[in-house]
Amino acid sequence: MGNEDHLWPELAQLVSLIVQQQISTRAELARITGLARSTISQRVDELLRLGVLIEAGDGPSSGGRRPTLLALNPTAGVVLAADLGAMHVRVAMATLGGQPEAERGIEIGVAENTDGMLAWLVNRFHEMLEEKGRSLQDVKAIGMCLPGSVEFATGTVVHTVLRGWDGVVVPELLSRHFEVPIFVDNDVNVMGLGEYWSRGLVNEQLLFVKVATGIGCGIITHGQVHRGADDAAGNIGHVRVAVEEEAVCSCGNLNCLEAVASGAALARQLSAQGLAAQHTSDVVRLSQAGDARALRLVRVAGQHIGEVLASLVNFYNPRRIIVGGALAVLQDTLLSGIRSVVYEQAHPVATRLLTIEATACGHRSAVLGATILGAQGALSAGGISDWVKVGLPSM
Repeated sequence: MGNEDHLWPELAQLVSLIVQQQISTRAELARITGLARSTISQRVDELLRLGVLIEAGDGPSSGGRRPTLLALNPTAGVVLAADLGAMHVRVAMATLGGQPEAERGIEIGVAENTDGMLAWLVNRFHEMLEEKGRSLQDVKAIGMCLPGSVEFATGTVVHTVLRGWDGVVVPELLSRHFEVPIFVDNDVNVMGLGEYWSRGLVNEQLLFVKVATGIGCGIITHGQVHRGADDAAGNIGHVRVAVEEEAVCSCGNLNCLEAVASGAALARQLSAQGLAAQHTSDVVRLSQAGDARALRLVRVAGQHIGEVLASLVNFYNPRRIIVGGALAVLQDTLLSGIRSVVYEQAHPVATRLLTIEATACGHRSAVLGATILGAQGALSAGGISDWVKVGLPSM
């Protein structure tokens, strides 16, 4: 194909149809895309040559010759992933189809040593590759996430609770060790991806709400993150809510949802009542111990979150709302508050089939989502073109 870069988007589209929509034959690809069958055959042959796809046997006959089934090549390569939190790091390796191959984590203060943490990541990545008999040539992309604002196009950390990470261009640092595309996003977006794909969803709209020290929302449409014009979509923590006592937010405004209903806000409120509560974990501890004051605050927090989500349900009409983060373990209390307001205030048409549920992946949603982020990048038009530039894995 030489330097015919205009063909990469077509190749990526075919791969996406096969992976995400479970299209499996040349005839189906031609029907969905509108391309001529001869063109589809040429494109599929190229993807077979590149090792992106394989022929996976014969499909059922509709009266004539049995069609050849197409599938993503399970040995085509892997993606590496990392989830950096305030007190933890998790890394993983998965196939391009999202099948996990290795995973490990450590409790550590990420903000304390940026260079040391990146060195730790690189060492763990190499360990996982060696453990599974993989080489650097097998790595097609890296996906990463961290809490805070990220400029997705460049992988630059704009603002985060992790001290020392503001302004860090993560791909520049990791590219010294891995010559592959590196994708960095905020943790809420990536957690939403993890929840979406782990549930096997297809063509759905999902909101993932993280309720922890802060509050954020990932918007997932048909398996893709909606980031907005400036990567700021889903920043619901700074939507103003109605409360009796004013609360000053870290952004400088009054009565932001995060200043009223986040884990940090609830800890401050409990501390003001004389309880030993400094962190979100203390709110969870007191609630699980049955403290009436803590349980009441969590339920009210859920109602405030529900107020904001009710408006989003009317606007976006998602099929699912998934609640994760440190406070999600209090699902009986937190989710009951959210549900009561959403189902009361949102329009009945928008809530007719809506489900509001707790995370299915728990603390693993971010690292699982990071593997999907990397895989989506590897299977994009630019990612597929990079397969030719850096070579193919040994088959």
